Amino acid sequence: MERLALVTGGTRGIGEAISLALKEAGRRVVANYVGSEERAKAFTERTGIPAYRWNVADHQACLDSVARIEAEHGPVEILVNNAGITRDATLLKMTYEMWKEVIDVNLGGCFNMAKAVFPGMRERQWGRIVNIGSINGQAGQIGQVNYAAAKSGIHGFTKALAQEGARFGVTVNAVAPGYIDTDMVAAVPPNVLEKIVAKIPMGRLGQAHEIARGVVFLAAEDAGFITGSTLSINGGQHMY
Repeated sequence: MERLALVTGGTRGIGEAISLALKEAGRRVVANYVGSEERAKAFTERTGIPAYRWNVADHQACLDSVARIEAEHGPVEILVNNAGITRDATLLKMTYEMWKEVIDVNLGGCFNMAKAVFPGMRERQWGRIVNIGSINGQAGQIGQVNYAAAKSGIHGFTKALAQEGARFGVTVNAVAPGYIDTDMVAAVPPNVLEKIVAKIPMGRLGQAHEIARGVVFLAAEDAGFITGSTLSINGGQHMY
């Protein structure tokens, strides 16, 4: 069924993989981005997926952009909250600006985007919201009190909103990736990354398409009895 899916941070890395997987699953897809217009244009030319630029940390921009997308493409019935940033430092070195920016984008973005699409989903009695959390929101990580707090907040946000949406046919779930072979992980110093991989039972980094498959599953028509859940895709690194 050609339902419209909106993927934030959907033009690169895990987000690009999710956008492509949803399209391959028969969804119409639009992607959000905040970085390079040239890169986003190349993404659209390569994939045929329209890309819209706004910062998910900006509440009004989220409302306005969703209204524009729905006017041009129809109602957003699947939302994937994937947009996220890191500003890593130990607490002693972390500035308030580094804290606030990560919280505003990673966690605030989930609220802003859900606020924009949830009323319509509830009214139509159908919707899928998939939030991208993280293993570090489950287990913590040195130098990431901002990121871990935001991602942990996403897991709580997911469970609470799932209870609000359940009787209206709107499911809300999360995917918690482990360490995935993306640009973000590539920025980790090699000696640190080597230690991380050594702790993964499967002995390797995950691939973006492996996260995308989990999202497609949770966004499926026949996933209507799954809500408030977190699907961990981490190679066995964190089990609970």
